[in-house]
Amino acid sequence: MSPAFSHTGVAVIKLKNPPVNSLSLELLTELVITLEKLENDKAFRGIVLSSDCPGIYSAGLDLLEMCGKSPGHYAEYWRAVQELWLRLYLSKLVTVAAINPCFSLQGPCIAGGCLISLTCDYRVLADNPKYVTGLNETVLGIVAPFWFKDTLVNTIGHRAAERALQLGLLFPPAAALQVGMVDQVVPEDQVQSTALSVMAQWMAIPDHARQLTKSMMRRATADRLLRQRDADVQNFVSFLSRDSIQKALQAYLEKLKQRKG
Repeated sequence: MSPAFSHTGVAVIKLKNPPVNSLSLELLTELVITLEKLENDKAFRGIVLSSDCPGIYSAGLDLLEMCGKSPGHYAEYWRAVQELWLRLYLSKLVTVAAINPCFSLQGPCIAGGCLISLTCDYRVLADNPKYVTGLNETVLGIVAPFWFKDTLVNTIGHRAAERALQLGLLFPPAAALQVGMVDQVVPEDQVQSTALSVMAQWMAIPDHARQLTKSMMRRATADRLLRQRDADVQNFVSFLSRDSIQKALQAYLEKLKQRKG
């Protein structure tokens, strides 16, 4: 991860885990620590989440962390995913996702990268038909956790979310904008500048009023995960430990290796 800091009170955090910014345990931990430091630093009022890897925002959850490891490792990994979501979703800072892009059409992936962008207050996506975003867990035979679902429902509404989740839909820019997955679509070379411009608009609002309103809108959703956090970890570990799921993930990883070769 490559954090860059601005004198305007905005921190630009660039995800950096080549080649595709997979959310490894190390990256998740580093990002949570960075966010905590920024929230405790009164000099910063906002964060722009971007990518330092050309052509991709984040390929989502790291399959290598979820395949061939111990149940203890799976539990540690899932708690880190939960912690990042909670930290971003409830952040007192203004959060803007500069998606440049979210995914490429080279193949489906578990959509943690999309989840990160959905936690943000505002999302700007690069206008390129090759770039798609969505929660496509069902494509790999995996069910999106309830808090993934809740985040999507809160963003695009129940019916659109139900259809998107069941079919594992990935939305190109125009469709993502239409359904509400993103708030703005701009040329690729304007993603960062647009994100900073949007940030200025949000930061014009008094912090205390904006923060209390954000908490009012989001607290119930976050509390649902907090109440069921341990059970959610247990469900994840139990599901991931199934032979059929491990074989499916191994087969998918092997297919990716062949494609790269």
